[in-house]
Amino acid sequence: MEASSRAALVEARARLDELTRPASGVIEKTKDRLTGHARAVSAPEQLALADELFAVARVLNGQLTLRRALSDPAGKPAERAGLARRLFGSKVSDVALDLIETVARQRWSRPIDLVDAFTELATEASLDAADARGELDGVEDELFRFGRIVGGDRELARILNDRKAPAEGKAALLDRLLSGRVSPVTEQLLRNVLTGPHAGSAEIAVERLSEAASRRRGRSVARVTTAVALTPDQERQLADVLSRLYGRTIGLQVTVDPSVLGGLIVQVGDEVIDGSIAHRLEAAERRLAG
Repeated sequence: MEASSRAALVEARARLDELTRPASGVIEKTKDRLTGHARAVSAPEQLALADELFAVARVLNGQLTLRRALSDPAGKPAERAGLARRLFGSKVSDVALDLIETVARQRWSRPIDLVDAFTELATEASLDAADARGELDGVEDELFRFGRIVGGDRELARILNDRKAPAEGKAALLDRLLSGRVSPVTEQLLRNVLTGPHAGSAEIAVERLSEAASRRRGRSVARVTTAVALTPDQERQLADVLSRLYGRTIGLQVTVDPSVLGGLIVQVGDEVIDGSIAHRLEAAERRLAG
């Protein structure tokens, strides 16, 4: 996203927080947009809100004219919000409608950014539900593990990456893989993101979901590749070292890969720390060749 769209998304996220999270940070009560009365915001309501926002993303992804109308910079914010109200008012909850109107009032760099915005808002609503249920750790782990499965299964990746394949077929496949094996939040996120509009490969899309879960927990993730499995003590020590190094809490997602040839490779964001034997051998060969 360009600057104006990033700023617009910040405003939309802030409104999501206002509608669903009280000042204490615990999802208990907020005020209804229309009546001003306190109302409960339960985890099931958060999941329902996420489904609504994912559905809006799908509608906008399939309708260029509508995307343009809701993001037209020539129109007044109130006019765009009014259009959103007329189109969605009878189809979604009050909270979802408030968010749709908020998005329509913002200035967006490109119409397609609306699709990404609603996908991100839906993801946050779903993760809020996981947080309320005390399941955020498990959701993060399930997303990471499913990403590893997709990365290691060419046929599964091919099916999920096929943009011409019907969404219904992908949904049925995901239901068979996930139903009863993961939490409702993980299933909701994977089903909606992998059968809807997503940029890049399915593996990258799942990785972004996992990173979003980590951010929701207020920490960053180090992706660690090691030749042999680390013990719990080694994982704790490595997490402590990385947290001190980066000045923030770092969680680990560990993958075992014998081709690393000893040592480990750590990636935090775009930064890679390669301490493997293979890397050191390559570096030595380059020095000898030079």
